[in-house]
Amino acid sequence: MTTLKNAAPKNERRGPSMADVARLAGVSSQTVSRVSNGLSNVDAVTRDRVRAAMNELGYRPNSAARALKTGRFRSIGVITFTLSTFGNMRTLDAIATASAEAGYTITLLPIEMPTQGQVSGAFDRLAEQAVDGIVIIIEAHILDQAQVSLPSGIPVVIVDSDAGDQYSVVDADQAEGARLATEHLLSLGHRTVHHVAGPNSSYSSVRRTTSWRATLERAGAVVPEPIVGNWSAESGYRAGLELAADPAVTAIFVGNDQMALGVLRALHESGRVVPDDVSVVGFDDMAEASAFWPPLTTIHQDFSEVGRRCIEMLLHEIDDHERGVGTSIVPTTLVLRSSTAPPPA
Repeated sequence: MTTLKNAAPKNERRGPSMADVARLAGVSSQTVSRVSNGLSNVDAVTRDRVRAAMNELGYRPNSAARALKTGRFRSIGVITFTLSTFGNMRTLDAIATASAEAGYTITLLPIEMPTQGQVSGAFDRLAEQAVDGIVIIIEAHILDQAQVSLPSGIPVVIVDSDAGDQYSVVDADQAEGARLATEHLLSLGHRTVHHVAGPNSSYSSVRRTTSWRATLERAGAVVPEPIVGNWSAESGYRAGLELAADPAVTAIFVGNDQMALGVLRALHESGRVVPDDVSVVGFDDMAEASAFWPPLTTIHQDFSEVGRRCIEMLLHEIDDHERGVGTSIVPTTLVLRSSTAPPPA
């Protein structure tokens, strides 16, 4: 009977081995292994020589064997509810960049709805795909219970959540940004500040709205009823038409830059000049904000720092083999441009 072994071609060429790389580079196989695993106890000249030998031979380290040996897969899973919002996209981009800089790949798993079942299901699927840790970017409240609950056994960091008493959480200082925006408009002499809010299902939106309201109350200003949008420019446009129809409106704090773009269009179409008649402040500092007309005063979020801290905290949990707890807050700052001015006399 012909066996599989006998059926294999006798002239089948094997790929280059670690020993081949070591021979070409003039080093030991242990040194090649250390370079392959990204260890730091190899001097720079030797590391470059080993990498040059790898490239010349076309050698690729066996990631599966390395994972069995080190217990690391060099992979991070990311669960996210939506990629349609600017904040989530920028956060994901920052996490991917920080992961790559740390020598990790990412596996992205979107979910359709922010429910406990879908988050847990995604968590289990990623755990089966051999990741070292998981980042969760939900942004919205879990619909079917108060907080997300995850099984133990794998490190996890959550972005934009109130779960800091149970997990490691990273978030931009939403409350501080809203306070800075509102206080800026009040300092210009506006008697109050109207607000176009993001959806009530969003942690970010709720924090910004709560801080806007508290800032007005501390100043003794009237607190208008906020208009709720959905982060889109179209929802900002509809809110802007409503606010433009009220001549008493002289200052608007908008929950994100995309809605602010819609507000600016509505004010322009309604004959309300920005900033001579109405001042507008956004939130996010998206790259296009400086190209709006007029250039938009807004709150800057440091998404790169959010991503860096996410990966830093996750790798700390991976190294220490224990789940972290607490929230890391990334500062927000006010960026002054041309869309704000004192109220009309």
